[in-house]
Order: sequence, then C-alpha cells, then structure tokens
Amino acid sequence: MTILDTETATAAGTSWMLCPLCGAIVYAKRYDRGGRICPECDGHGMLTADQRIHSLLDAESIETIEFAETVSDPLEFTDSRSYADRHAQARAATGLIDGIRCARGTIGGAAVVLAVMDFRFLGGSLGAAVGEAVTVAAETALEHGEPLVIVTASGGARMQEGILALMQMAKTSQALRALDAAGVLTISVIADPTYGGVAASFATSTDIIIAEPRARLGFAGPRVISQTIGETLPEGFQTAEFLLEHGIVDMICHRSALRDRLSRILAMAADRGRRIPAADPRHRIRTDGASLPERDSWESVRAARELGRPTTLDYLAVAFDEFIELHGDRMSADCPAMITGLARLDGVPVVVIGTQKGHTAAELTRRNFGMPTPSGYRKSARLLRLAAKLGLPVITLVDTAGAYPGVTAEEQGQAVAIAESLKLLAGLPVPVITVITGEGGSGGALALAVADQVLVLENAVYSVISPEGCASILWKDAAAAPAAAKALRVDSTSLVRLGVADAVVPEPPGGAHRDPVAAAATLRQALRHVLIDCGSLAVTELLARRHHRFRAYGTIRPTIEEFQ
Repeated sequence: MTILDTETATAAGTSWMLCPLCGAIVYAKRYDRGGRICPECDGHGMLTADQRIHSLLDAESIETIEFAETVSDPLEFTDSRSYADRHAQARAATGLIDGIRCARGTIGGAAVVLAVMDFRFLGGSLGAAVGEAVTVAAETALEHGEPLVIVTASGGARMQEGILALMQMAKTSQALRALDAAGVLTISVIADPTYGGVAASFATSTDIIIAEPRARLGFAGPRVISQTIGETLPEGFQTAEFLLEHGIVDMICHRSALRDRLSRILAMAADRGRRIPAADPRHRIRTDGASLPERDSWESVRAARELGRPTTLDYLAVAFDEFIELHGDRMSADCPAMITGLARLDGVPVVVIGTQKGHTAAELTRRNFGMPTPSGYRKSARLLRLAAKLGLPVITLVDTAGAYPGVTAEEQGQAVAIAESLKLLAGLPVPVITVITGEGGSGGALALAVADQVLVLENAVYSVISPEGCASILWKDAAAAPAAAKALRVDSTSLVRLGVADAVVPEPPGGAHRDPVAAAATLRQALRHVLIDCGSLAVTELLARRHHRFRAYGTIRPTIEEFQ
C-alpha cells in the first residue's frame, strides 16, 4: 500500500495518507471531510482559499470580489529561475491569479467581506497582487459598512517584488485604518504559518485576532531568531498557545467551531444600536440616600470579602445572555485578573470589563487575587477603544483590593496604565456603567469606574485605601480597621449620600454569596434600567454630564443645567 501526503493522495485518488503534522496514517476522505483536521493529533492541516471560503460563508451568499491587475514582475527578477516562471507555475498549480481569494457573503446570516490567503501560491507571500486584493476587500467592506474578516497564511513579503512588496504593508494598513475611522469591525484569523510582513501589518492590526490551534505567528521566523541571537527558543515559541499567554491574540478557536464563533461576533456587530425593551417597574434600584438604612462599614467590608461572593465570570454566566471573552494587551501579556469581552444584555450587545477574584485558593492565586497588572488595564483600554469604535455601551464590574503593587507592575508602568484608563474613560463616546460588586479598592478600582452611572451592591465597599492600611498609617494600629472603615464611610449607603454612587442594588438576605443566582438576576434588572436611561442620551449630552459629574467632586458646584 502506498502512503501519500494529502495533496498527492487527493490528486491520485488514493485512500490513505500521512498526516502532515504527526505522520499518522489517516483515511484521506475522512481527513478532507473533517476540514483537514487529523483525527489522531487534532492538527489543523492547510486549507486552500476556496475550501476556506466555502467552509465559512453561507452557501448561497458567495459573491467573488475581483481586484485590479497589478504589475507582474516589476524587477524582472531572476535567481536560479525567473520570477515570471515561478509565478506562472504557481498559477497553473493552484488555479489562482495570486495567493488570495476575496468574496462577499454572509456567515450565519450576518454580512461580511472575506479575504483568504492561500499558502500554496509561493508560500502565501505578500506581493502587489495580494496587497491590492486585501485593499480592495477593505474598500468593499467600507463601501457597504460590512465587517472584514481576513484569513492569513504567509511566509512574509515576496522578495522577488522587492521594495514594492514591502510597500504593501503600508498600503493595507492604510486601508484598515479607514475601517477604524468608519467604525467597521475587522477580524483576522491566523492560520499556520503567518510570518513577516503579513504578521506585521493586516494580520495583527484588526480589532479581534483569532488563531487556529498551534498556528505560528511572528515577525521573524524561529530559525532566523535562533541564528541571530544564538539562544535556544522556548517550547511552543510563536504558536497560538504561546501568543495567547503573551497577550497577542484574543482567542484560539478550533476550526470546527470557527464559523459559529465568527457568526456570533458578526451578529453582535450587526445588532449595535439595538435598544432594551421597557424596564419592569417592579424592579427598582434605590437611589434616595436619605431613605437608605444605616450600615455598619466594617461589616460591609467583611461581607464584600466573602469568598463565595459572585465574581465577574459568575455574573456573566447568569446576568448576561452570552459572552465572548477577548484576551491580551497586544503587547506582552494577558492579565488573568481582568476579564474583558463582548456580551449581550437582554439582546443588546455590550462590552463587559471586570476584575476577577475566585472562590478557591488555587483560583485566587491564578487570578492574582483580583489585582490587575498593567497588562490588565491595557487590555481593558483596548476593549474600551473597541467599544468606542463600534458604539457599544460599556459595563464594568469592579471587585478588587486594588491594582497589583509588585515590582514587575512598577517596571511595566502601573501608574501610567491606570492614568491612561482614567483619561480614556473620561472621553469615551458611549454609555459607561460601573457596578461595585465587592471591594472597590483605590485607583485600581477607579480606573474602571469613570462612568455615567455607578451602582454599588448593598454589601460592597469603595474607598481610597483599605481600612487596614488606613488604620496602620493614621492609627498606627491595624486592629483599628473597624474604626477606620467607619471614618472612611466606605459602605453603600454612605457612597450614595456622598454622591459617588448613584444607587444601591439590593442583595439576597444574608448577602450575595448566600444566593448568587438571585443576586445576578437582581443585577441584570438594575443594569437594564440604567442602560435604558443612558442609551437615550446624545453623545454630547452624555459627555457633558460625565464631565460635570467628576468636575463637581470636592466642590460646591451648580447643577448640570446651570453648568451648561
């Protein structure tokens, strides 16, 4: 029995082949039917551009996008063979004009423009034709106001086209910049491999980066790096898993789930501007400070720190309809103490950002006890910019003792990251709603709380410093923490009376940790009420009110009407 690779097996009509990744003997037809995913190692083999388009787009929706003819051999380049001969051979072997195919269509009914690279064509290299095709796809997306999805697989810029190939990086980046300005969603899907000029331009400058499992992505290849610096590279270097850990990609998505994942994201983009139906008048949050009961501040601190108290992920699972988590600061890390992503609240797409603690010692340790690092605030800032671009309301859920105070955090600019978040939120042109769900610790909490409406759960607290820290500094005795908590007025009733919080969200008897599901249901209703109110304001009025809110703290200020 002759065993062939997938391409040869398909061409020869042979039944068996070797998996190109693990070398296992697999049934060729089963391999192709499964989207070229090995049943033994789950490795994702290479798809052609046409296979990719037909696997993603709704069958009856596909419209091919043509792009203008480009200069074919600008340098009249020859190495061991002429570039003209290599190009002609690639055309004959693949049936493609060049290493990319573009189409318009729908995914799960949601409109999209799709540009798919084909590695078979000269290693998917970026030349004038590929750059033109990506640019035309972006311009088509801009014309129709439809999201752009780019599937990449490339070895880098096409050397045979010289400096003109290099210019395609700028040309395509300019095209994507126009989509940013127009508020059009962009997504890249990283297939294996994606390197060089493609990695350093349109593959990584989209709003959302999705990588297939084990797909490799980088500017310089591992061989070049190891030869240049003479170091042994870490296991899994430049793979999707490595890049997720280091904050470069938003998610890893198995090929079998990719169409559904894209459909959900595109549907959220299509539904922006959707409004929540009228709120149920039976579910009211308490906004009158005078009518709120007096609370023991220290007891509130203790309740806010209960280990069983619902976390951001708990609220996302119950209070929201769906959630797609987005990872990474696009620089170096993905802070596990900060959760960010796209969600729906009563069908309305929103961006949710929240600090995450945990319920066990292991989870608390893994989540850094809910204390975000600079990469967490930079990840948050990236999602805030996405919300502004797409016009999506922002909901932040805050439960943190504060920003992480370690040496590495200071080395990475913790103060700068918090300052950037404060400034960004101050001018964000979409509604921002903050909920203090547990502890609101100092600047680390405020970095997520420059909001139009601030809700505080009944047993939550919000303070400039922890009671223990205040007691140690001013009382010279950490045991004076209860007295410090009372003096600082950290409890929910005091926060409303001070004008820092707008309303108290009731908790189940005994606290949110006693009945997390009921607590989440109450929070959902509270968020619906506030989102209805904020969503009705024009951007200019929204920003004016937010400005007045924070301008007034610490002074006796006129009303917003008098201020204007």
